[in-house]
Amino acid sequence: MDDGSADTEALVGSSREEVRSHLDSRNTATKFKVYKRRWFILFVLCLLNCSNAMSWLTFAPVADQTAQYLQVSLNLVNWLSLVYVVVAIFFSLITTWVLDTLGLRFSLIMGSWLNMLGAILRVIGMLNCIPEWAMFPMVMGGQTLCAFAQPLVIFAPTKLAALWFPDHQRATANMMASMANTVGLLLANIFSPMIISYTSTLFMLLLIYAIPAVVACFLATVGIRERVPPTPPSASMVTSSSEPFLQGMKLLLTNKAYMVLLVCFGSGIGVFTCFSTLLEQILCVKGYSNDFAGLCGAVAIVFGVLGAFLLGLYVDKTKKFTEVTKINMCLTSLGCSVFAVVSQLSEQKVIIGAVCAWFGFFGYSVYPVAMELGVECSYPVGEATSSGLIFVSRQIQAALYLLLLQALAKPMADSPLSVCATGADANLSWTVPVLVMAGLCTLGTCCFVGFFHTDYRRLRAEATASPNTVTDQSTGGDTWANSTDA
Repeated sequence: MDDGSADTEALVGSSREEVRSHLDSRNTATKFKVYKRRWFILFVLCLLNCSNAMSWLTFAPVADQTAQYLQVSLNLVNWLSLVYVVVAIFFSLITTWVLDTLGLRFSLIMGSWLNMLGAILRVIGMLNCIPEWAMFPMVMGGQTLCAFAQPLVIFAPTKLAALWFPDHQRATANMMASMANTVGLLLANIFSPMIISYTSTLFMLLLIYAIPAVVACFLATVGIRERVPPTPPSASMVTSSSEPFLQGMKLLLTNKAYMVLLVCFGSGIGVFTCFSTLLEQILCVKGYSNDFAGLCGAVAIVFGVLGAFLLGLYVDKTKKFTEVTKINMCLTSLGCSVFAVVSQLSEQKVIIGAVCAWFGFFGYSVYPVAMELGVECSYPVGEATSSGLIFVSRQIQAALYLLLLQALAKPMADSPLSVCATGADANLSWTVPVLVMAGLCTLGTCCFVGFFHTDYRRLRAEATASPNTVTDQSTGGDTWANSTDA
């Protein structure tokens, strides 16, 4: 698995017969195994992803109370969340190198320690012995450490699925690890207000959120002992060498299919980020309460997790990555367009809730499938590199779209239905911004549907050389019949 770029060059652009000849020459005696401990590593990654997402969104649902406890402005409280975006943009490329060069084990352990130390530093910052002027800097320092852990954690699902899972379980494993991040966001939205209301202290909130971070760090450090499995789970891992970082970047930037996915799907996820960020502000002007806006966000996440689970199972069986991604992006664009209309109506809670469920079901659920598609069309470039660039594209486009949409929102002269917070800039007209958001989503979808075409390079390599997996009960192995369908 570490034989350099020679195998990569032998595979990229090769015909089916050439690939078969190349693989057969190397893998005559290769036996493929899968190990039960892959589920433990998947559990650790899910817990770590969930914990990191909860740390990210800890303060957003209780921004007013946080500002009061820390004696700072709401703008500074917002930076406790924005620091994740800033760090991700500048740190993501380094993270892809770490994952594809130093390996999954190093990345998960490093990410778990950063996440735990950040969570503990946030708790220390709230102790009574800490001077008041030092509380916010310490909490921000802890939040920044957690932000550095995010790329290490959020890029890992495709790498884990490729290293430890057979081809018919990769999409499901990727879905579970990726959606754990979304579940963490949902839990933070639910539990942050609940804990604050019951304990009336920020210290208990941060202490409770530190527990899963500590547990995840312990399990990762003690339980993950191997950089790669003793025997590869599929033919693709025999030849996937994870190109040197710069060479892998060059291959990706010259891969037309991957670049279309990078721009178009990154745009779609950026639009979804805008939807999640601006939902409360869009709805409050039309008389919908913060509780209802929060419920709509939760409904979108729940339906998104459900959709991701169903799609993961379907794609694992059918391998229809492209078809599923295109259909879901089309249905997401439809949902975004309908939301742009109904969000401007008052007293339409049922319709708005249904549209948010639709938007989440198709918008959230396609993320892990698209990440797998990125690996398929860029193989044998490292999985973290292909996933990382899409994440960076998403973050950059989301930041640009947020600036654009906020600039297009104009103060309203009269807003009798508004239940927004008081203030000169509170009541804004979002009619034009939501239409622009729907237009951006539709444009990205149309470009993707029209211009994205690819061969499944990883599946093609596996189809040409797939000896049967063997049972090895002493090492926790399972028996699998590897598919030979490209």
